Amino acid sequence: MLIFKGRDFHIRILLPTDSQLKNARIECSWHLKKILHGYRHILKQRLHSCPDLVSFVVELKTILEIALKNTQELHVPWPPEYYSCLVRDLEILGWNKVAYVDTGLTTIKLKAEDSRDRQHLITLKLNAKYPTEPPDCIVDFPVQFAISWMPQDSLVDIHNQFLAALESLKEFWDTMDEIDEKTWVLEPENPARCATSRRIAIGSNVSVNIEVDPRHPKMLPECYFLGADHVVNPLRTKLNSNMHLWDPEISLLQNLKDLLEIDFPSRAVLEKSDFTKDCGICYAYRLNGTTPDQVCDEPRCGQPFHQACLYEWLQGLPSSRQSFNVIFGECPYCNKPLTLKSSMKKP
Repeated sequence: MLIFKGRDFHIRILLPTDSQLKNARIECSWHLKKILHGYRHILKQRLHSCPDLVSFVVELKTILEIALKNTQELHVPWPPEYYSCLVRDLEILGWNKVAYVDTGLTTIKLKAEDSRDRQHLITLKLNAKYPTEPPDCIVDFPVQFAISWMPQDSLVDIHNQFLAALESLKEFWDTMDEIDEKTWVLEPENPARCATSRRIAIGSNVSVNIEVDPRHPKMLPECYFLGADHVVNPLRTKLNSNMHLWDPEISLLQNLKDLLEIDFPSRAVLEKSDFTKDCGICYAYRLNGTTPDQVCDEPRCGQPFHQACLYEWLQGLPSSRQSFNVIFGECPYCNKPLTLKSSMKKP
């Protein structure tokens, strides 16, 4: 057996009765025979010239290394057993559960519905040793997905484990779907199924960012309020004061309403544009994937800014000063005192 770049190549060298190496016969797999096809005359020459079997094996390994470097491995088909096994598994699973198959039959996407009729996909990356070795599985989950696999298992077993995992996350997705359907979510703009955070609009230039535990979606999430201090401080106080009222028997959204003593802006009455105010410095809403998250504390102003824009503005003011990670300056709009806590380093 020869090993090259982590791959095993099995070769049998049959010597004749006279033990003459030049009359030996080489047997190998069809795949290796295909790789060495253009090097047959060199192999024959080496059989005649090498003094012993050990020397020939060394020469053979060198030839194999050269052949592999010159072979387009992506275009070399895998063993026939791989394809026959895979097609059989797909037929047993049912083609109605297959969303995509690439031309090389190495990447497959299977589809499934959970009990709420939500559509989900699992992408399988297979290798030539399937089904002895399991495929790599890629899913849009907020938690790790690891399959249990035995050599006798098939795509049906993966699909069944995928369905079971979907059901275990049903309550989490119910929670996130309710938030997406009944509130104005500012970020992420198009949340994936793996997303565990939501920035929810509370009012003009006021929002709350929540981080939901996918394993315990009805428990109190991490909450971070964004907005002017005179608006968000009372919300923080209410959350801390009413935390003991949290009821895991009702939905997370209803709990937030009860604890904060508010109604989130209705999607039926208001538009998202009512909450997506542009930055007062760059005049854009999105900047390198971020949205305005800093607001002037002056109640009559309340102008929002991107943190990066406000940082650059304050750094350019001769009157601004910085103490550790806090910059003290003035609002570009109303000239009232303004502070910025920033993780950016002063240039």
